[in-house]
Amino acid sequence: MSTINYSEKIPNNVNLEDDRTLKRALEQWQPNFLSWWGDMGPDGSQDFDVYLRTAISVDPQGWAQFGHVKMPDYRWGIFLNPGVQREVHFGDHKGEAAWQDIPGEYRANLRRIIVTQGDTEPASVEQQRHLGATAPSQYDLRNLFQVNVEEGRHLWAMVYLLHKYFGRDGREEGDALLERRSGQEDNPRILQAFNEPTPDWLAFFMFTYFTDRDGKFQLSALAESAFDPLARTTKFMLTEEAHHMFVGESGISRVIQRTCQAMNQLKTDDPKTLREAGVIDLPTVQRYLNFHYSVTVDLFGADESSNAATFYSTGLKGRYEETKRDDDHQLKGQSYRILQARDGQLVEKEVPMLNALNEVLRDDYIKDSVAGVDRWNKVITKAGIPLRLVVPHKAFHRNIGGLAGLKVSPEGKVVSESEWNARKSEWLPTPEDRAFVSSLMGRVVEPGKFANWIAPPAMGVNRQPVDFEYVRFA
Repeated sequence: MSTINYSEKIPNNVNLEDDRTLKRALEQWQPNFLSWWGDMGPDGSQDFDVYLRTAISVDPQGWAQFGHVKMPDYRWGIFLNPGVQREVHFGDHKGEAAWQDIPGEYRANLRRIIVTQGDTEPASVEQQRHLGATAPSQYDLRNLFQVNVEEGRHLWAMVYLLHKYFGRDGREEGDALLERRSGQEDNPRILQAFNEPTPDWLAFFMFTYFTDRDGKFQLSALAESAFDPLARTTKFMLTEEAHHMFVGESGISRVIQRTCQAMNQLKTDDPKTLREAGVIDLPTVQRYLNFHYSVTVDLFGADESSNAATFYSTGLKGRYEETKRDDDHQLKGQSYRILQARDGQLVEKEVPMLNALNEVLRDDYIKDSVAGVDRWNKVITKAGIPLRLVVPHKAFHRNIGGLAGLKVSPEGKVVSESEWNARKSEWLPTPEDRAFVSSLMGRVVEPGKFANWIAPPAMGVNRQPVDFEYVRFA
């Protein structure tokens, strides 16, 4: 069992005590991290005892223990999957032994990849820092805090790689990860989706469903990396990312369940009547879905990308489930179809597969996202309601790549600027939608009680009852 040493100031399973220079550098970074957590972590939560999951090993057989802990005392640390002899599975280095150090010519690109991934982790904590004040239940509050502490640990994972393998440049990048701020005008986070506000719990559930799912696909691609420490780090991060997506999928499912109950009780699908009953009408859920999905689809980058080709060919970043794919894993001479606009229509264009790898990963993500939305629709079907939620076309509301700025309806039809402006309130959340959802947000913290707009979960956390005291307030 690959256990974690919790006797150390920084818990780890990487023998940190054997590298005194690295240990000292990370111990100097640690107070800055705790200061950032105090300033930008969950607001007003410092004295709460929260029922959290903490890693005790990195083995799939059972790596977590549960117990009440104050979040500033959470044992953040550095955990890598157990090392195994592995080969590079793709690119120009296919068949070679995975690297334990970074070839000099790849340092700049690898640092860029690690910094971009690392920047998303504290960003999401910053986006969510005020949500505790409007939690719909103790169960949900606990889940929010679990997501937050794990994002903090994912930051540690990337900072470890920067400090250990990139010298002074890495230490400076690690400091900068604590200096940028989500949504700040003069020093924002690197990716735009992580500068968007997350002002309410419907947005939070959509974020954890859609945007943390981007994390699943990006981390899975990095888990194929020829650079073994990065692959081992991201493999362990994926075990935690699964919980974040569960929070989103189950949260939206419970919102829909409660809305469907109200629709059947009141015998109406009228949004105004349902809003007056204090639940979130399904057209509003659809508009939130459209927004969060489209913003996340942009995170995969430009449809055609020479960087994506370079990252693959040099072995830095593979495809999702690379080893399960039935091809030569080098892709030279292969092609892939991407979308472009021509004469007011969306048409397919064939490009070299290596240059389309962002699009390949985006398409894999889309299939996975659609499957979850289908599960939400089963809740609606079970309630006997004929409405359905739909994932919009991938060209809808795009701001990156060849489709950036193109006006496309959720159905995939190119529309004029005037039609877009006339209909965008049907397709994307309006200020009135956001104000209404915000008006429902009131803190419910009595164990076993839930806000009117969301149904209770089918079961509690770690086999605890739903009315368990997940958070003990100061």
